Amino acid sequence: MSRHARPTRRRLGLLPYLRSVAGQAFILQLLLILVLVAAAVAAVAADARGHATVDARRRSLAVAQTFAHAPGTAQALSGDKPTAALEAHAEATRKGSRVDSVVVFDTRGIRFTHPERSLIGKRIVGPSALVREELRGKTISQTFRASQGPSVVSAVPVTRADGTLLGGVSVGVKIQNVHSTVNRRLPMLLGSGAGALALATGGAALLSRRARRQTHGLGAAQMTRMYEHHDAVLHSVREGVLVLTADKRLLLVNDEARELLRLAPDAEGRHIGALGLEPRLTELLTSGRRVTDEVHPCGERLLSVNMRSTDRAGAPAGSVVTLRDTTALRVLSDRAVEAGERLKLLSDAGVRISSTLELTGTAEQLVDVAVPRFADIAAVELLDPVLRGEEPEPPYEPLAPHRTAVGGTPAEAPLFRVGEPVVYAPSTPQSRAVKTGAAVLLQAGPTSTGGWPAGEARRLLDHGIHSLITVPLRFRGVTLGLATFWRARHRAPFDETDLAIAGELAVRTAVSVDNARRYAREHAMVTALQRTLLPGGLPEQGAAQVAAHYLPAPGGAGGSWFDVIPLPGARVALVVGKVAGQGLHAAATMGRLRTAVQNFSARDVPPDELLSHMDELVTRLDLEHDADEHGTRVTGASCLYAIHDSVSGQFTVARAGDPGLALVRPDGTVDIPAVPGSPPLGQGGEPFRAVALPLPAASRLVLYTSGLLEGHDRTTDTGLGLLRRTLAAEPDLDPEETCRSLFQTVLPPRPSDDVALLVARTRLLDPENVAEWDVPFDPAAVAPQRSACARRLRAWDLEDAVCTAELIISELITNALRYGAPPLHIRLLRGRGLICEVSDGSSTAPHMRHATTTDEGGRGLFLVAQFAQRWGTRYTADGKVIWAETSLDDS
Repeated sequence: MSRHARPTRRRLGLLPYLRSVAGQAFILQLLLILVLVAAAVAAVAADARGHATVDARRRSLAVAQTFAHAPGTAQALSGDKPTAALEAHAEATRKGSRVDSVVVFDTRGIRFTHPERSLIGKRIVGPSALVREELRGKTISQTFRASQGPSVVSAVPVTRADGTLLGGVSVGVKIQNVHSTVNRRLPMLLGSGAGALALATGGAALLSRRARRQTHGLGAAQMTRMYEHHDAVLHSVREGVLVLTADKRLLLVNDEARELLRLAPDAEGRHIGALGLEPRLTELLTSGRRVTDEVHPCGERLLSVNMRSTDRAGAPAGSVVTLRDTTALRVLSDRAVEAGERLKLLSDAGVRISSTLELTGTAEQLVDVAVPRFADIAAVELLDPVLRGEEPEPPYEPLAPHRTAVGGTPAEAPLFRVGEPVVYAPSTPQSRAVKTGAAVLLQAGPTSTGGWPAGEARRLLDHGIHSLITVPLRFRGVTLGLATFWRARHRAPFDETDLAIAGELAVRTAVSVDNARRYAREHAMVTALQRTLLPGGLPEQGAAQVAAHYLPAPGGAGGSWFDVIPLPGARVALVVGKVAGQGLHAAATMGRLRTAVQNFSARDVPPDELLSHMDELVTRLDLEHDADEHGTRVTGASCLYAIHDSVSGQFTVARAGDPGLALVRPDGTVDIPAVPGSPPLGQGGEPFRAVALPLPAASRLVLYTSGLLEGHDRTTDTGLGLLRRTLAAEPDLDPEETCRSLFQTVLPPRPSDDVALLVARTRLLDPENVAEWDVPFDPAAVAPQRSACARRLRAWDLEDAVCTAELIISELITNALRYGAPPLHIRLLRGRGLICEVSDGSSTAPHMRHATTTDEGGRGLFLVAQFAQRWGTRYTADGKVIWAETSLDDS
């Protein structure tokens, strides 16, 4: 292409030529001639400009003096209308003297004449120093650069006969208007310059053509760069370069290539085959083929070879070969990959190990990360106090940790078992690591145990294990356990570099283990508090068969609770409630609210009234203390309170918040009673309303908190539908079986909260076990009524209870007659015990007195309290009921 490209290059114009050294020399000569011609022209122009400036200064000063001293100028400035008197004369003078401006001004600098009428009446402008001189009445003549170009201005003062300054006359002349001399000389000067330029250009063209042939058309920068590149390639770059001729002889070699190939000093000019290179490398260099990054051995080195042909753009045929030593790069690359893998291992370990707050889970995460990426077998062993949530105290001897997690154990090597305590002798590496607080690296071989006890080393070697690293899990100076890593025969033994990795894994694990230990301790405390605050067992009562279960939340105990409270009159109160949140605060608050419910139940108030009292209590509790840093308050607690009367079969229920209620009738029909919803306790708003439902015997009542239905992937409606189907499918289960069934079937796989579940199967008191009479409001009715009650007790085969019952009934009726109001009513209930009730129309609260020996009365209620197992008062819409219960077993 080189021979055919030259005509084309000629047709491209002068640009390649001008870039060459010859072209640049030609341009330099041409520029020198132009500078000389320009200097001559400038000298003539400067001389002409000097004459023009002198001429302009003389002309402007003469005109200014003539106009200032002219008769009538001073008189016009003293008159009332100086502009009208002077303007015409000034214009005539300007045109006649061929100046550019004739300006007459007063002592303030106000113009009275000017070629541009719009400037008349305005202050004169110009350089500040020049204007000050004019206003002081001095005669000046100066050159300055105005907006129209260089100008000369001359100013002459105008005075009265007595010398008083009236103003001045300023005459301006542009210097360019007097350049007539330059204009006359310029054609001659340009002609001379053009002739000189033509002669010089011809001579420069002849010289540049000769220089171009000698420099091959290269520019100075190209020639300099070519030399610099040549020198850098040969002496500076850390890459070998060979230039081969077409017949494969070494034309050029740099220092790096000479060292890599160990060439002799006289290698240039010799054939490649005579250089004594490796056969494969010699074959490659003589082949002449295009090669990119082929790796070939050369002695103890690995060389990356690149080869390209030089037969391009008309250059001589041959090859250029570059050589690069990749031995160190290969080692560094392997190390970089290994370092990247270790960093990735530590990164994954930091994420996974800290992902759980459970001790076993933390240990298992370390094992999962380490095997097989770091070790073939890994084990984590924790000290017993850590498993109990306690902080171990030194000394740790004898060392007997609990093996918490193991990974990578081969089936044929049953050396490590999870869940076993491991006793380490003082000579073992584990004991040494705990004692020194530092990691221990041991290696064992066929002829050396490497510091292991001989028996253990032989046992491990028999199963292919040849090295271990054991690291104490220490946090804040306390040893929590051990992490031990083993490698088997198919991998390289551990080295000093692996100690740093094992230590970093141990540090991250120790932090997570300590967090899990603290969490386990706090969880145990909260769980213990929760268990003490929840009912330890359900009280005995005959109104319903009851079973209850509590399930903590996945993250620990919460604020849900249940309660079964026996009430007088063969009744029972069923309660479920929940305090929002989890942890110690929720558990403690739950205990306070449960106690409050029991206390309010002792007053035997209806469910809606009890919830109103609870609402006021929660409001007061919230006002007593500010919210903590998390904004936790009692407000938002929920509660469902229900009373079942086994005599009337009536079930009364009221609700605050979201606890649920399901009713399963004896025929298996499942119903969700429409209990009016009210805001949670402490939020005020709507009043609480109770609902009364008649229930047949053997009805099942299911009271639950929202955690039974709701989960991370389940809505309340979905859980409620599942609850209906579960209860309808198994209508004959007793309460305990119902609780287990609901936990197995309805409870979400991942509950979002703790659960309180209470199931009751209702009972009704046989009408044969109920006796009641209306009593005349007359003291004479006490004896007949006592006799009637005694007859009914004998009819119930309660002969042993007659005496006590007669005493209690007599005292209760007498008390009602003395302190109460009609109507008077008595009722006897035979259930688990004998209950005697006397009601009257007064709401006056009875109170027990302690009569002295001389008092005739005041001993009635005292005797009732002595002979009855329990007694009390409850209020009704029409008055009150005083009741007393005696045990039939003790009668």
